[in-house]
Amino acid sequence: MSRLNPYCLRMEIGRMFEQGQSFFCTIKVQDWLKERSQDPNAYEILFHPQPAPPGSNLRTGIEIELRRKDGQPVDSWLQEEVNRYT
Repeated sequence: MSRLNPYCLRMEIGRMFEQGQSFFCTIKVQDWLKERSQDPNAYEILFHPQPAPPGSNLRTGIEIELRRKDGQPVDSWLQEEVNRYT
C-alpha cells in the first residue's frame, strides 16, 4: 500500500477547511496553478465537500473543480492533477 503524501494540494485544502481557513484555499489553488505555468485568472475555482478517503485523518475531503472563465474545457490532466491524492 502506498503512503499518502502529506503535502498534496487536496489534503492541504481539506485541512484548511477543517481549521476554518477556507478563505485562503482559493489563494492556495491559484499559487498551485502559477507553479504549473497556468494563468489563475483564467479559472473559476470551486470546492465540493465529500467523504474523506479511507486511511485519511481528515473528517471531510474536498474535491477541487476548475472551470475556465472563457467557456473552454479544462485540460483533463490539470483537473486530475489538482485532485491527486497521493
